Amino acid sequence: MTTSSSFTCERCSRAFKLSAETLARYPGWVPKLCSDCRSATKGASTRGGTRSSASRGSGARSSSSGGGGGSTRGVLHTTAQVLERYSGGPQTGVFTDGSCSGNPGPGGWGAVRVLDGEVVDARHGDDPDTTNNRMELVAIAQGIEMIGPGETLDVYTDSRLVVQTLTQWAAGWERRGWKRSTGEVQNLELVQRAFSLAKSRPHVRIQWIRAHDGSKWNEYADALATAYLRTTL
Repeated sequence: MTTSSSFTCERCSRAFKLSAETLARYPGWVPKLCSDCRSATKGASTRGGTRSSASRGSGARSSSSGGGGGSTRGVLHTTAQVLERYSGGPQTGVFTDGSCSGNPGPGGWGAVRVLDGEVVDARHGDDPDTTNNRMELVAIAQGIEMIGPGETLDVYTDSRLVVQTLTQWAAGWERRGWKRSTGEVQNLELVQRAFSLAKSRPHVRIQWIRAHDGSKWNEYADALATAYLRTTL
């Protein structure tokens, strides 16, 4: 007999069940939305990007569900644990990350703006059915949005693909009518949004940072991106 577990949808408050077999595919995942609300969220993502939550200071827990910088790691630090354990890396800038449990699968994104080691703005969100690359692109777009058009600031991501897309490839794709010589542009709507934001902020530099290498604020962005897998931000 197939066993199942019961949950309560955080959006509509309706009780729903998921089989043990489904849950086993996503270790550590605590589902927050019923199938109807997941479908509604997926539709909204396809039309205009992933849901997001934004907050001042250290960031509030998102009621959405989703994962950063490759598939999620075995150890999922909270933001408070990151602040306690890490001190390395740049102390000013915007740091972004995206993650996914399974690829595709539920995923999340996070972005934090820091000035001299203090959080100025933090955002995170999630998607119940996505890919890691999509979450990385959502994260960097949200991060760039934190910066004023005339400001000079570095934006850090541990996704080389995102850096190369926005700093090397996207301009050529745009000139060719958003076409690649080898086929279609993947995640086109998200690439276009991130590239448009980057162009509108000409003094912003998009930089690669090594993942999980002791950089405090890269780890903090990772904690935001994996918040959907925990009960504590």
